[in-house]
Amino acid sequence: MRTLIVRVNSESEARSMMKNNFISAMSGGLADEPFVHSFGSIEQLAKVMLAPNRLAILHTMAGAQAMSIRELARRLKRDFKAVYRDVQDLLTAEIICLEEGKIIFPFDAVKFDFMIEHRAA
Repeated sequence: MRTLIVRVNSESEARSMMKNNFISAMSGGLADEPFVHSFGSIEQLAKVMLAPNRLAILHTMAGAQAMSIRELARRLKRDFKAVYRDVQDLLTAEIICLEEGKIIFPFDAVKFDFMIEHRAA
């Protein structure tokens, strides 16, 4: 099972990890090893991935073959334009990718690994 682990790290750590791991994941180089995707802040993670509609996209695409955005919208029973906007944001964040004109999420599962701590005012 290919698993995407999502973490919150510093901005520089997040950029470095994303560059190295994304290429490996798409080339199939990680087989059964988890792939780590980092965000620079909890706010950035929430904006990109934690919206209910975006989680539904990932849930629908996990373990599935590449598909068109139109097919994804049909499976989600959502408006094409709204799904298109969400897909564009997930593509920009390199959570999903475009392969031969179709979108693909090359993982079977997503694990979120972050902690929310109290900050002194």
